[in-house]
Amino acid sequence: MAIEQGEVLWAPTARQVEETRLAQFIDYVAQRHGKRFDDYQTLWQWSVDELETFWSTVLQFFQVQADGDPGVVLADARMPGAKWFPGLQLNYAEHVFRNADASRPALLARSEDCEPRFVSWQELRDTTGALAATLRESGVGPGDRVVSYMPNRPETVMAFLACASIGAIWSSCSPEMGVSVVVDRFRQIEPKVMFAVDSYRYNGKVHERGTTVSELLEQLPSVERVIHVAGPACIGQPAWRGCTSWQQATARSAPLAFTRLPFDHPLWIVYSSGTTGIPKAMVHGHGGIVLTHLKTMQLQHDVRAGDRFMFLGSTGWIVWNLMVGGLLSGATVVLYDGNPSYPDTRSLWRFIDEHAVTHFGCGAAFLVQCKKDGLQPGRQGRFDALRAINSTGSPLPLDAYEWVYNEVKKDLWLASISGGTDIASGFVACAPCLPVTAGEIQCRELGVAAYAFDDGGRPVIDEVGELVITRPMPSMPLYFWSDPGNARYIENYFETFPGCWRHGDWIRFSPQGTAVIYGRSDTTINRYGIRMGTAEIYRVVEELPEIRDSMVVDLEYLGRPSYMPLFVVLAQGMELDEALAARIKEQIRSKASARHVPNEVHQVPQIPRTLSGKKMELPVRKLLLGASVDKVASPDAMANPESMAWYVDFAKRLNPAPIES
Repeated sequence: MAIEQGEVLWAPTARQVEETRLAQFIDYVAQRHGKRFDDYQTLWQWSVDELETFWSTVLQFFQVQADGDPGVVLADARMPGAKWFPGLQLNYAEHVFRNADASRPALLARSEDCEPRFVSWQELRDTTGALAATLRESGVGPGDRVVSYMPNRPETVMAFLACASIGAIWSSCSPEMGVSVVVDRFRQIEPKVMFAVDSYRYNGKVHERGTTVSELLEQLPSVERVIHVAGPACIGQPAWRGCTSWQQATARSAPLAFTRLPFDHPLWIVYSSGTTGIPKAMVHGHGGIVLTHLKTMQLQHDVRAGDRFMFLGSTGWIVWNLMVGGLLSGATVVLYDGNPSYPDTRSLWRFIDEHAVTHFGCGAAFLVQCKKDGLQPGRQGRFDALRAINSTGSPLPLDAYEWVYNEVKKDLWLASISGGTDIASGFVACAPCLPVTAGEIQCRELGVAAYAFDDGGRPVIDEVGELVITRPMPSMPLYFWSDPGNARYIENYFETFPGCWRHGDWIRFSPQGTAVIYGRSDTTINRYGIRMGTAEIYRVVEELPEIRDSMVVDLEYLGRPSYMPLFVVLAQGMELDEALAARIKEQIRSKASARHVPNEVHQVPQIPRTLSGKKMELPVRKLLLGASVDKVASPDAMANPESMAWYVDFAKRLNPAPIES
């Protein structure tokens, strides 16, 4: 029998709860403030009602190392513009290396072309110190930008920590990103130094990037020095401007020192997807990230010293930054470079089992794909160490929950989470004291005043509304780079509900505090006056075994009649016929909404996705309404740019009235 929405699939035992870092934090709050909490919901309510007390307690509980006076927690509570701990100076990298432990590795790295590599804390410290000295000799100091064009390997982590230690600002793009996408990002911030590979391996193939780096340097005149990291196709040092090899940059040992910086000194710059325009360059600070990642990793995800934490994602996705944040908690960070299905679809699951990974994170699409592929990892491995799986990027459908518990492990904490690049963490996520209920996110994160607002700006319970944050968070962007007067920042988050952050997701909170995400509010389908998030349609369509992937758009525009096509990718060897199309429509009619049955169902080769795996509903909608393909999506910002060709041809057949782009 299929599982039902809200059905309890797993719950921690009393002993499991007692062993969590969250339980220790609750005891600490009781001792320090005399507060007792009946459940997680009352703890969360205290954390947002007494926001300054909560974050001050987090600072103390984790023994954050800083100079100065922590007495003023929030000097200015306005959004945007909140000013956290203005009297403190600290350093992200210092908090990483206070966890150094010779008994366990700092990093465990897997790549397609070699045996797993263990990096000790001593090696991490020595290499980071040498790199920091090289950067200083290159004239890099606090506030200078250093960028990376490298895959998910130890050198990337070392380079980031070297930058953080001296106060340089880090920014990263993954090497599968094309020239225009990287230039759109890096040109905004005028970097001084670049770390780059000449090649990388993915799915058994070597991809040359030496020429790409040369093209990047032509368009990034601010780069004075390039540190070259050899890839699998390396045949010597490239003729790049100001090129130094990794070996030269790390040859001379130097003690690792840490520059303590103002709490809001920039740590890194990360970017929005940029599929339809110049990406927003979001700046996060040292202090906000240290506090937030300690809280998120330990209190929400129960990451402990000695755990092995892995999140499947490229260096251009915020989950990489979050994963590296596991070092702040003393975990071994597991870097998985390459295709998780290479050389076969069970490769990643074998690795997780053999190398005792305790926390595994991935996009929801990966778990759905494993189910569609018929994988049964639990029959090949025991997964004794694996305590938790985190899923993000899109809502996790019910049948994926069912697959994990049937085919991976019964005693497992499966947590669907939702946050964003914007805050480098979660809005709604998980807590180790709560049960897992099918199709629902466990809770709001502590210190996150998240609510569902109706159109009138009123909070609602058990109704779908806009995800809104009513009080500031330490990891909200300090600002967008090159955004005079915070114009883009305010437009992006604060125009709809002034003084409150509107994130752009449809969400419903239950009275118990669980949540369901219904998709992006800017792609919501308002069909015949009934509003529905696209995720609700995908949830029921992709339950069908014949469907591997799907996307729906509604082309109602300026009085045009509603026309809603559904695009489906079918299982290998299958073809869409009238009977299957009728089954799909009936599935939507009976399980989602009779008003949202598509006009037509079309079989497509692929669903267009961003580099971080999100379905590109809005660009496809604009294309089908008449915008030109070059105006709606940059190929270099897509995971599968070739997928757009089918939709371009379909748009010509539709011949709609053009829209302004």
